[in-house]
Amino acid sequence: MSKKLIKVMDTSFRDGFQSVYGARVFVEDFLPALKSAVEAGIKHFETAGGARFQSPVFYCNENAFETMDKIREAVGPDVNLQSLARGVNVVGLDSQPRDMINLHAKLFKKHGVTTIRNFDALNDVNNLIYSGRCIKDNGLKHEVTITMMELPIGCTGAHDVPFYERVLRSILDAGIPFDSIAFKDASGTSAPRKVYETIKRTREILGSDAHIRFHSHETAGTGLAAYLAALDGGADGIDLAMKPVSGGTAQPDIVSMWHALKGTEYDLGIDIKKILETEEIFKECMKDYFLPPEALAVNPMIISSPLPGGALTANTQMMRDNGVMDKFPEVVAAMKEVVEKGGFGTSVTPVSQFYFQQAFNNVMFGSWKKIAEGYGKMVLGYFGKTPCEPDIEVVKIAEEQLGLAPTKELVVDLNDKDPNKGIKAATKMLEDAGLEVNDENIFIAGACKEKGIMFLQGKGQIGVRKNLPAAKSAAAGGNEYTVKVNGKAYAVKLDGDKATVNGKSYDVDVKAGIEKQAISTGEGEDVKAGVPGNVLRIEASVGDSLAEGDVIMVLEAMKMEIEIKAPKAGTVQSIVVSQGDKVVTGQTLAVIGG
Repeated sequence: MSKKLIKVMDTSFRDGFQSVYGARVFVEDFLPALKSAVEAGIKHFETAGGARFQSPVFYCNENAFETMDKIREAVGPDVNLQSLARGVNVVGLDSQPRDMINLHAKLFKKHGVTTIRNFDALNDVNNLIYSGRCIKDNGLKHEVTITMMELPIGCTGAHDVPFYERVLRSILDAGIPFDSIAFKDASGTSAPRKVYETIKRTREILGSDAHIRFHSHETAGTGLAAYLAALDGGADGIDLAMKPVSGGTAQPDIVSMWHALKGTEYDLGIDIKKILETEEIFKECMKDYFLPPEALAVNPMIISSPLPGGALTANTQMMRDNGVMDKFPEVVAAMKEVVEKGGFGTSVTPVSQFYFQQAFNNVMFGSWKKIAEGYGKMVLGYFGKTPCEPDIEVVKIAEEQLGLAPTKELVVDLNDKDPNKGIKAATKMLEDAGLEVNDENIFIAGACKEKGIMFLQGKGQIGVRKNLPAAKSAAAGGNEYTVKVNGKAYAVKLDGDKATVNGKSYDVDVKAGIEKQAISTGEGEDVKAGVPGNVLRIEASVGDSLAEGDVIMVLEAMKMEIEIKAPKAGTVQSIVVSQGDKVVTGQTLAVIGG
């Protein structure tokens, strides 16, 4: 009996990285494993988009477009390289206007991408219409996507088979062009029987020629079972990964899936011995990277508090950076209420990040005392229509705190009218910073904002966690050091006016000291950080007269911008931090005089 050949996309080098390492991986470190996977016969990889656009810029000090070029060069011209796009959000947490959505497709085509998997976390089909057309118009294959999860225990109203069928029929009614369709369960919580019935119904609607894929994670412990259910329902393709980025928060392992299909009517069409050899090469490539213990864990709590693998480790890495990892269990527990009251958008980026940010705020500041901007905008309609109506009291709180009225206007129409978004706004950011204006820089500035500008200015920072060997000490006459900053280890080598940090070279201009400006206007009051984070930008200067509540600076914590405001009217006596500095709770940031 001939077996059905199941098409495999290897997600190791995108979703695997995001789910296990928070996407913080240097491109040169994994190219040998990628080349080996191609030699082993894999011809379809997910390698770009999602967090693998911002993380190279934010944490690896690498240009995401250059990493995409290196990946294409490594695999050759014939391999299908796929990226992940978030509808109107493309590869950022914030939504974009039409010109940036089109530029995204144009540039990803230019830099080697073959296929874009395109989803909307709210399953608002209006957010897929223009983005889908741009993907096709720029010569890429479009994999339109419906996002899945299980609702928290005891909840109803969305995310059942009839709901997914309504989304599918809306896609068809909207005339969105697509080459394949995927069902993406980023939290790995969908019950296998629901997966089976959803795929089966989709096959009945689309017919035998449609290419249907299913994507999940092992976070809740049911990923492999869901994959088997998807195949029985009629799926043509599944997403798998390799060790050390498979299982746990990531996709099921290729070898595990191959084993589970023994004696069935399905065949992955792989050479298992070559895959095993590639996994050993991959493990060697990644041996120096810190492997968060939660990345390999199955967590039943996720079933009631759906937290995707990609968001889980990305956020725990940030919590470690900020010294608040002890709060993680409380934040996960707090997600249940946040999901319930948020309208049941799928827990996938950017909504999963909004959920996590709001849960984080509820734990750190008190329940609903501080609305996270993304979460607040979501319940107010600024990212589209949620599957169910959000809690009316939460909507009122968001409206008051953010100073925004609820809206039902199309997201792209809202963004086209926003003077702070789009190509024109990004171009001004580049010009103001004295940077070259080209398509790539425009997109980096528009998608990554201030941190993108800092990167392009050569002020990027390294936030990659590696387990580094001890280096030769200065006392022994060497010039190599292992330096720990906020618990993170960096391999530093000094050579004249050059410094190499974790393998990357920087120019060094060391001065005797930096004098902080300060003036005295009487007894001052310290302005302290309420949460740990990084200084994103400083809005005030020494000598400025401020009213109570005026913004002094903005911190970034957990991908949120947190304004630091003047506690009273007065004059800025001193600013004691600089842009890019990491600060801890209670640290003095500035002094305000009466």
